[in-house]
Amino acid sequence: MQKDLEIYIHIPFCIKKCAYCDFLSFPSSSKLQESYLSTLKKEIEAFPYKEEYRVITVFFGGGTPSVLDAKWIVEIMELVRGQFELVPEAEISLECNPGTVDAKKLSSYRRAGINRLSIGLQSADDRELSLLGRIHTWKDFERTYELARNEGFDNINIDLMSALPGQTPDSWEQTLRRVLEKKPEHISAYSLIIEEGTSFYERYGEDMRRRDRGEQPEYLPSEEEERRMYASTEMLLTEAGMHRYEISNYALPGHECRHNKGYWQGTNYVGFGLGASSLLRGARCQNPAKMEEYQNNGFFNAKREILSVEEQMEEFMFLGLRMMRGVSVEDFAQRFGKTMDEVYGDILKRQIELGMLQKKEGQVYLTPRGIDLSNCVMAEFLLSV
Repeated sequence: MQKDLEIYIHIPFCIKKCAYCDFLSFPSSSKLQESYLSTLKKEIEAFPYKEEYRVITVFFGGGTPSVLDAKWIVEIMELVRGQFELVPEAEISLECNPGTVDAKKLSSYRRAGINRLSIGLQSADDRELSLLGRIHTWKDFERTYELARNEGFDNINIDLMSALPGQTPDSWEQTLRRVLEKKPEHISAYSLIIEEGTSFYERYGEDMRRRDRGEQPEYLPSEEEERRMYASTEMLLTEAGMHRYEISNYALPGHECRHNKGYWQGTNYVGFGLGASSLLRGARCQNPAKMEEYQNNGFFNAKREILSVEEQMEEFMFLGLRMMRGVSVEDFAQRFGKTMDEVYGDILKRQIELGMLQKKEGQVYLTPRGIDLSNCVMAEFLLSV
């Protein structure tokens, strides 16, 4: 019997590197794009376990996949269909940024079978967009969104980002309200994380450390302001009929991102492309992050790590706890041959007593307090530390 498989296809190219971005992405020439995509196709063709799996989701991520000529997306999807068994109801997503698509591109995506778009808006405030280094405005987003609707896309996610430098609870609420007026099916609402190696870290790293010490930040929102943003997100999105199914993700009923749910629930996935990761047969693999190494058949020599049973248990818990429904006690026992209490009994008891976790109807899940401190709670489930 074939097992379910998710496919992630990494397109590392973008028009301009954003100030906060630490993803594996960069501007490129059309010549580099063409040579990269040629290698990407070879990697897809070379995947050795095709007969073992049926593909349930495909996700084009980046970078900005929509910077490519649409013909490349069409060709890659044709190749995927030719190489794998793709279930008829497969969710096929593509990330795009406002201003990087037109009606012709979107029509090509539809013909290729793309049935879900994820639009990287981040903010409805042009000043905040400029600060982030985004290349678009709110008006650009509106045009892109309208074009997508006109081409028949009826499953659209919008990415948003809170806790930006200079952002206030009021400006964040205004972003939420303007986006909700568009009636998207899904919203991903993330808090800004200032990562080393980014220009944001150079500008705001010390301010972040100041806030972490409990001092008043100069540029970033205070902890109290972040909590207010967090509360308004849940309130406004819930009022709009969306349900929160993961810490940072909200959807109308039936429109949860199946691809991302697969990650959190431990579904096998294969990543094709520069630096892409895979989880197959109890092992984690990662392609080279250097272009020259990847293009020199580097995907055949991907870094491979066999996950111990302990590591698999850890991932089951701290990925599964990201979801509002939490983790299943029965699924844990079936997967690992031990009960959750046998492995994590003391930790579960302590976290329940602290009000971080709740155990009910065979599920263990974060309480509202636990969600606020989720990183600390999840760290408790690391057995190998």
